[in-house]
Amino acid sequence: MSTATQDPALAAAAATTQPRRRRTLPPMTPKLGVGLAITIVIVLFGTLGPLLVGSPSEVRNIGMTPPSSEFWLGTTQTGQDVFAQLAHATRGSLLIGLVVGVLTLLLSSFFGVVGAFAGGWTDEAFSLFTNVMLVIPGLPLVIVISSYVTQKSVWMVAIVLAITSWAGSARVLRGFTLSVRNRDYVLASRVSGESSWRILTVEILPNLVPLLASQVVFAVIFGILGEAGLSFLGLGATGSFTWGTMLYYAQNGLALRLGAWWWFVPPGLMLAVFGAALALINFAIDGIINPKLRDGTREQRKRWRMTKEQLRESEEEVQ
Repeated sequence: MSTATQDPALAAAAATTQPRRRRTLPPMTPKLGVGLAITIVIVLFGTLGPLLVGSPSEVRNIGMTPPSSEFWLGTTQTGQDVFAQLAHATRGSLLIGLVVGVLTLLLSSFFGVVGAFAGGWTDEAFSLFTNVMLVIPGLPLVIVISSYVTQKSVWMVAIVLAITSWAGSARVLRGFTLSVRNRDYVLASRVSGESSWRILTVEILPNLVPLLASQVVFAVIFGILGEAGLSFLGLGATGSFTWGTMLYYAQNGLALRLGAWWWFVPPGLMLAVFGAALALINFAIDGIINPKLRDGTREQRKRWRMTKEQLRESEEEVQ
């Protein structure tokens, strides 16, 4: 019985021609790890916190009490528990950010991706509508709409913020879709007789996932900060707790003048920390979208670690 032997050169060539598996998850970087860790902690606090604390509206006769073992973050001017308010406010702000992010994703994908893929008069009409929404000032429009509605729920504030924030993302997605639509594998799918919806969902949308994720993260940041700004002006959701409404009530209660730092520092700190965490995640996604940006950052870090002599030698080699 003879045993078949395989040429090593042929085996190596066969190994190199085998298709590589695509990376389904982004590489874990320090920015992404820190951002995800902070985001997960805040989301868990906003999800489970309201179930473990008391009523945030309960009035007591111990107003302006500093933090203690009974009240971890003290009380307000009317004796309300600041920690309980912070837990419910975290849930409200996260809900607004989630709704704004989802609605922005749907609207920007429809008017940006679908319009650019369809082309023709559909793309022209969608692009015209997007440009009109883009030139409308968002913050004044939100202020006008909020001022005319007396009873504003969290859902309504989120919808108004989403309506005024999707146009920029649609423009970015439209430009990238126009670039992807003319690539060779998309043209090959058209020639092979694939349906338009299959080309859109299988060939184009997977290439847009990092960009879509980046736009969603930016929309969540905009939604939470926009609601906080409206609530600080007294135009936020009525009868609900968010980080913005906590700052509004703290301002009206003269917390800064009275030195009640435990009333306004926690919501402001949560806004800053959560915004920074989402920004770190967005930076990590930018590195995935633009590999040149990631490679440039690595090269810059190497230059920082170089001594003066090594830096001089590197510049001489480049010249």
